[in-house]
Amino acid sequence: MGSCDARVCEAHPWQADREAREKEPLGRVMSSESGPIRILSVDDHPLIRQGVTGLIAVQADMKLIAEAGNGREAIEQFRLHRPDITLMDLQMPQMSGLDAISAIRGEFPEARIIVLTTYAGDVQALRALRAGAQAYLLKDTLHKELLGTIRAVHAGKKSLSPEVSYQLAEHATDEALTAAEVRVLRLISEGHANKEIAAQLALSEDTVKGQVRSILAKLGAKDRTHAAMLAFRRGIIEF
Repeated sequence: MGSCDARVCEAHPWQADREAREKEPLGRVMSSESGPIRILSVDDHPLIRQGVTGLIAVQADMKLIAEAGNGREAIEQFRLHRPDITLMDLQMPQMSGLDAISAIRGEFPEARIIVLTTYAGDVQALRALRAGAQAYLLKDTLHKELLGTIRAVHAGKKSLSPEVSYQLAEHATDEALTAAEVRVLRLISEGHANKEIAAQLALSEDTVKGQVRSILAKLGAKDRTHAAMLAFRRGIIEF
């Protein structure tokens, strides 16, 4: 199941009841004395940030206070504004969202962070949750789920998109790839043959062949190309 060997039982308690969340009166998640929920939006795509801005602008109980285009800027903006909620993309230049989550939570353990990403991969989701994110949403559900999730996380709850929960459940009992197998898989995805991989990693070709067989078996892949595709989809290796 990739370099992360966590099991779905760790993630299931974090799945919030979306219908109940959407129907929940605002007074239960925010009192009039506390002011609006202060939000930091982090994404390297301006159009995504614009979409988030538009959704938040018409909410009486929310206020967008800052934006950032990469992980380094996210840390700087968090230190400056101390938002109630941070919306964090994962794939960004200079510093990834995953590294930014770890850094922010290391400095501010009370930080509440919602991942907004294109990728539903179970391994990537578990990495984000382990780094300290309280919720993991897909960008294609932004209009349906974002506002309710912001209110839920602000109220101390945790949440996963249904598709992410399904991926976690599907791979809960999978045997994890070793770190060595992930290195081999990354080189496979770059188009290297076994002989080239062996030379790069200072291994025998027979050792590499054995690792490839193990990778295919653990991922349930038909061949090397299929294994690389599954690894990208699940977040075991990144684009």
